[in-house]
Amino acid sequence: MRNFALVFFSCLLLHTAGTWLVPLADRDEPRFAEASREMRERGDYVVPYFNNKYRFDKPPFIYWTQIASYRLFGENDFAARLPSGIAAALTAVLLFAWGRRLGGERAGWWAAIIFSLCLQTFIHARAAVADMWLVFFVTAAFWAGYELIADWLSPSSPASDSRHRKYWRLTFYVALAFAFLAKGPLGWMPLLTVAGMKFFLRGQPLNRRFWFAAGLLFTIAIVCSWGIPALIRTKGEFFWVGIGRHVVERSFGAMEGHGGQTLSSYFLTLPFYFVTVFVSFFPWSIKLPALTKHLWRQRDGIDKYLICGTAIIFILMTVVKTKLPHYTLTAFPLLSLLLARHLFTLPGSPRFAVRTAVAAVVVSLGMALVGFSIVARTFPTVQLFKKSEKDLLPEMHFGAVDYSEPSVVWYFRSRVHGFLWAGKPDQVKKYMEFWGPKFIIMPTSVAKDLYPELPPGWKSYTAQGFNLAKGKHVDLTMILKPTND
Repeated sequence: MRNFALVFFSCLLLHTAGTWLVPLADRDEPRFAEASREMRERGDYVVPYFNNKYRFDKPPFIYWTQIASYRLFGENDFAARLPSGIAAALTAVLLFAWGRRLGGERAGWWAAIIFSLCLQTFIHARAAVADMWLVFFVTAAFWAGYELIADWLSPSSPASDSRHRKYWRLTFYVALAFAFLAKGPLGWMPLLTVAGMKFFLRGQPLNRRFWFAAGLLFTIAIVCSWGIPALIRTKGEFFWVGIGRHVVERSFGAMEGHGGQTLSSYFLTLPFYFVTVFVSFFPWSIKLPALTKHLWRQRDGIDKYLICGTAIIFILMTVVKTKLPHYTLTAFPLLSLLLARHLFTLPGSPRFAVRTAVAAVVVSLGMALVGFSIVARTFPTVQLFKKSEKDLLPEMHFGAVDYSEPSVVWYFRSRVHGFLWAGKPDQVKKYMEFWGPKFIIMPTSVAKDLYPELPPGWKSYTAQGFNLAKGKHVDLTMILKPTND
């Protein structure tokens, strides 16, 4: 137990270091964080909202974890990101335990180390998004699936008894259910892997081990305990938008410019993940060519299971039209186990492994504790918030023109109780003249055209920085009317 605690707390400290120093990045982080706050304000833990409108992008599990974090640490950037750090640390514990089963103590340690110190884990373990919980539950399902067929994959593994199989079968289907609640149908890739293993386990009665029909009904029942109330409350809209738009459309069309828009560009992007893995899995991706060569020559049943799971994730994400580097993140625990099992049989690996791990820890902590504080100065929303904070009143209304980013909602709603109004330049004066204290954020050029001189008592604040969502420099002005006039 001491080693499990060491893995968990060391990883948690690594992943949470400096998360309070850098603001939430537009657009995904503030959307998740604010939806959790609004869920908490409403006392409605079924249907998420963002800026007082339905948010159907993701199922609710990430919101539940962020709400729990808010209750302990308050509604702030650190608390919004903490659940991802916990999920990453728990995934490392799973890999440590599973790795010990596959290759002894050393394999367990290195599986946890490799996963925890790759680039995509560095990013997503510190981000207020749903991905790390998906990775955790998918990894748990992969492990449970392995245990149900371990004696078929490795002759040295003892045949499992009925009590043993019952435990792992329950774990498998519960993990599938919560993987769905974390990020939707993508969480069921372990099920495809088990089906794919039929090719390697011909003649073996998989259904006797997995009880597919009963197990899937159990999984669906868990999902429906949330899904049915959500569908009733939204009159089915949660399904049609959440599944129809964010799963089906994302699969058959390139959403938000991520992926090939035409048939020819789609084919050009097919190798996307087989190229970006060398960045996403860095620095350990340096060893992937040698690992591939080694496994091509020699592999056992355990390797085949891990390879099958990895291949299914990469192939499925390759076929999907919308492409982002982190979409294959659920394969990284399997890659970590594969590399950990064979790391010290690859040429030059012992020295490489130790030096790389030490360097990765130093760079990660340096980026988190020093780099984040430098980057934080480029976030214009936070600059405006800090400059105007003492003048904000709970009863204020607020709006934005050409800058209605989610970060505006997240930061300013910590002081005001209204919701963001997104308007056009020709609507600004009418909005500001309406009764009540309020403020509006707009490009400085627009503000100068509309208000060469401010009315008496009004205040203005300016900020320059980088809009991550649009990838461009912005110069913003916030105009505040502090009275009811």
